[in-house]
Amino acid sequence: MGKVVGAAVLAHVPTIMLPQDVRYDINEGREISLVPGLKRFREEVMETLDYDTVVVLDSHWATTVEFVISAQAERSGLFTSEELPRGMSQIPYAFRGDPELANAVADYDEKNGTWVTPISDPHLPIFYATVNLWHYLGRGLDKRWVSLSVCQTATTEDFLRAGRALGEAIRDSDRKVLLLASGALSHTFYTLRELRKHESSDPSHIFSPEARAADLERIEWMKAGDHARILATMPEFKKVKPEANFSHWLQMAGATGEEANTARGVLYSEYENSIGTGQVHVYFPEPEGGFPLPKDLTLSRDDSVEAGAA
Repeated sequence: MGKVVGAAVLAHVPTIMLPQDVRYDINEGREISLVPGLKRFREEVMETLDYDTVVVLDSHWATTVEFVISAQAERSGLFTSEELPRGMSQIPYAFRGDPELANAVADYDEKNGTWVTPISDPHLPIFYATVNLWHYLGRGLDKRWVSLSVCQTATTEDFLRAGRALGEAIRDSDRKVLLLASGALSHTFYTLRELRKHESSDPSHIFSPEARAADLERIEWMKAGDHARILATMPEFKKVKPEANFSHWLQMAGATGEEANTARGVLYSEYENSIGTGQVHVYFPEPEGGFPLPKDLTLSRDDSVEAGAA
């Protein structure tokens, strides 16, 4: 029986790939905490935890009519970002995939009322929400890495359903899996002529007081293990435009039991600004007894029918 052995929300902002002197220059002469945070996360988690496969819940990989999961046996190449080639240019990447796990997810999509398609095309594009994390966390460790897309037509419920399908595939495999939800909290940028005034990581530069307050509130709930409250208040959080509708966190939640998950978050960075957006690293170690299994809604419906008949 497979299981999720750890989960994290991690920032992938382009700033982490800039040379150190440039990072210092735009951040009032000091390092952004995201970089040493990733280095510490590698040392304390990636290099010590017993896991087979990393699944990146990639908030930059936007599909339209379905979720897509990478199913190649191996991926390698040089990555240059179309969004910011000045900062992310010809970054080498090379890692094993996990076709068996990726293909297994599709066995559970219809059951969960969603669509997840494994794609093994070697020319499938890769995105920096995956590459940037692998650059810091995966190089030299020879682990399997898989990415799951965000479907841009999906709703909160759809993201949870995709996460449930992933969680069921993990449960019924022999894999120990680390989930990395790659993305931000609130995610509104300043306009072009304004944004260079707001490159400092200081949270005072977050786009609005409302966004900053909403982010900080959810960080406290993550630290307390109150995943249920984050789920219950998604309509309010969406008002401050979390990145990709918070798909990355929601898929992680779907795979780890949603409201039943009480794993407490451990901060691996400060809460920081990136030209208006809210960034943080939070790790959820496996709780005693393991993460809850994903919701089995078919079983729940059957139980309710039987209860009604009784």
